[in-house]
Amino acid sequence: MKTKTAKAVSRSTDIPVSKQYAKRGRTAEIWHSIKRNKGAVAGLVFIIILILMTVYSLLFISYDQVIASSMQSLAKPSFVHPFGTDELGRDLFLRVIYGTRYSLVIGIGSVFIALCIGMVFGAIAGFYGGRAVDTLIMRISDILLSIPGLLLGMVIVTVLTPSLTSLIIAVSIPAVPNLVRITRASVLTQSSQEYVEASRAIGMSDLRIIFTQVVPNGLSPIIVMTTSLIGVTIIVAAQLSFLGFGIPMPTPEWGALVSTGRGVIRVAPLLTFFPGLFIMVTVLAFNIIGDGLRDALDPKLKR
Repeated sequence: MKTKTAKAVSRSTDIPVSKQYAKRGRTAEIWHSIKRNKGAVAGLVFIIILILMTVYSLLFISYDQVIASSMQSLAKPSFVHPFGTDELGRDLFLRVIYGTRYSLVIGIGSVFIALCIGMVFGAIAGFYGGRAVDTLIMRISDILLSIPGLLLGMVIVTVLTPSLTSLIIAVSIPAVPNLVRITRASVLTQSSQEYVEASRAIGMSDLRIIFTQVVPNGLSPIIVMTTSLIGVTIIVAAQLSFLGFGIPMPTPEWGALVSTGRGVIRVAPLLTFFPGLFIMVTVLAFNIIGDGLRDALDPKLKR
């Protein structure tokens, strides 16, 4: 009887023990590590909220609503106007929500463009390290890094005329050198591995080895850098809009909202506070997500 009971207990405990110590896949392991990081979870929740706000603005907020006057100039926050109104009586809450689409599109779109360019040239420079092509790519990268990103963006927008597309291009080009350098470093580390020689032995071309073998195995630092750069590009775009080099008014991009509110900052400081708060929290969210990804993807940082 005792033997049967012992077997039953052992069988009942086998299942949870096996689940507890079961080997998780790569994606599951990363997600498990991120869930343990409270800051990364909070940042991820905020970014999801921003995405939902963007979807809401696309479906339920029309452009006429954010430019039409409610005839309540500089009204204080209330149930009808949670963030108050500006000097023309426009609801600031609707304008901030509507501006979310522009800030996210600029941040994600510019980093995507910079990633495509930087990954290609960085991978080529890292794989052919020490040759003329590596020297040429890195010197061009150093030249771009020597120019302040804000100044370079102002020049690009001036040449292309202010628009959403011009702003994305102006913000993406200063971010390219950072991705070139991190990709080059990652590829240099991976190119000395044995699987590269094995790929050459079976007749794979250099470009195929770079983009199907080397780059995928060195993506971890590139992903972390990409996440962090989204926050940086949002700040640069807001600075350009604040200085008048962004999307033409009256488009309610966050930087433009801060610029509009500075004229009445002594009378209605909330007009600059709320857009500035959204910029700050969004950048912080992307940065702590990047820190969480770094901890999850780097085996040396796992406890």
